[in-house]
Amino acid sequence: MTDTLRTPPPTAAAQHRRPFTLDPGRWEAERSRALRTGHVRDSTCTAGCEPVLVHERTRWGWLAWTVPGDGTPPEQPHQIGVLTPAASRMQRLSLRWLTRRPAQRIALGPTIPGSLRFSAAAVALISLVASLFALTHGVPAGVVLPASVLAPLLAEHLPGRLDARAREHVRSVEAVGACRYLQRLAALHTSLVQAAAGSDRHELRRAAEIGQHLLWDAAGLLQTQDTRSAFAELIARERLMVQLADQVAQTLKRTHTEDGPAATGQPHTRERPLGPYPPGFEQTARPTPHHTHGTSPLKGHHSMTQPEPDHAVRTAGVYLLFAHEPYYLGPGTQEINTTLVTAASLLHPRVRQPDGAQIHDRLTQGRQPGEIIPLALLTHELNGGADWPTVGDWEGVTADLLQLAREGECDALSLGLPEIPRALICTGPHSHVRTYDAVADQFIAYGPTERAAVLAEVDMFLAPLVAEQAFWPGDSLLPPLTRQP
Repeated sequence: MTDTLRTPPPTAAAQHRRPFTLDPGRWEAERSRALRTGHVRDSTCTAGCEPVLVHERTRWGWLAWTVPGDGTPPEQPHQIGVLTPAASRMQRLSLRWLTRRPAQRIALGPTIPGSLRFSAAAVALISLVASLFALTHGVPAGVVLPASVLAPLLAEHLPGRLDARAREHVRSVEAVGACRYLQRLAALHTSLVQAAAGSDRHELRRAAEIGQHLLWDAAGLLQTQDTRSAFAELIARERLMVQLADQVAQTLKRTHTEDGPAATGQPHTRERPLGPYPPGFEQTARPTPHHTHGTSPLKGHHSMTQPEPDHAVRTAGVYLLFAHEPYYLGPGTQEINTTLVTAASLLHPRVRQPDGAQIHDRLTQGRQPGEIIPLALLTHELNGGADWPTVGDWEGVTADLLQLAREGECDALSLGLPEIPRALICTGPHSHVRTYDAVADQFIAYGPTERAAVLAEVDMFLAPLVAEQAFWPGDSLLPPLTRQP
């Protein structure tokens, strides 16, 4: 699998190099307010002072900028916060709470240390007036006095408690190196979010979701490690983000190209699933369509039992992907260790029955056309494999399918996957594969993101084959199981 690192789109590179890139007027307004009310960052700013921060809220978190005294926009944020992926409405409100303007405080005097929130002082004054009014109207002092004392205490201490609660859903960094790294990553992710905003394309929405997870993970690493110790993991995440941004740019370009022919009545090409490529994978998979008596089944016509219309809709373009013991097509050829067949091949009479039909029924439930379903996903859905005995003998069925494919009795995509990609499709959707890098003396984890990349690469090999003609599942297929309405 080719791991090509392209240059990110130009629009992504310009994001967040300066505060409020898309709204320069907002920065001027915030800068004017900071000059009036806060301490700007200039030569008089000591290590102990706290310069005013201007928060730029985004869909994924925020960037906090200081205000230089010379009037130039800052080039690097003072702080970056990342909101948890799949945040709820309440969690997004917590982001707004954390990025509110700082509370004004009143010094208690030269002899009394500390200060008091302006809001707490205002509440204390209001509660005092309200207490006097209540006492003159006969309200018991046992009710009035505790309330008058509790109100300013809440005004002083409750915001701090709310801050601590809100920070549970946010990861923020302030170190110079950490902010510089997250600034680059955030610029790429913002391009993904902008592309997905208002779009109904699954590729774009999924890319934005993966980008948010990458940003969240990177912020977590930088909270506990410095950029030097976490260098390898940070670079891996940045490479994935660059690849996501590039794929999104290619998708947008392809969409723009497809929209042109649409206006003249030309058909669109079928959408392909999008997924980032895992770092360090090399291309070793090669599609090897099988032939029957020298003629590719993809190019020939085959009579076969036609399924019912509802069955055809349910199984159109659904494929089963399974790993098996490696074999070779001939001397000096590449190892074949993974095979993909269309779901209808499970109904072939040479496949163990009724096991094949029952697995076919399970495989095609609730799927979308074009889906590639690894056998491991069925195992995950069947209670981790505990319910396989109620469905069928998957080992016997896949052995029969492999025999059909090798004899050319059905169309198949034969692949020689590298060790890690093959291991990933043999695991569940939420599992991880860990490897040990002896040179770097560290473990590397591959998970759902890399697994999606493997499936996307397999789909890329499959696309040109099915574009010419649908996969041939074999002859004399058995009827599918009839599901009760």
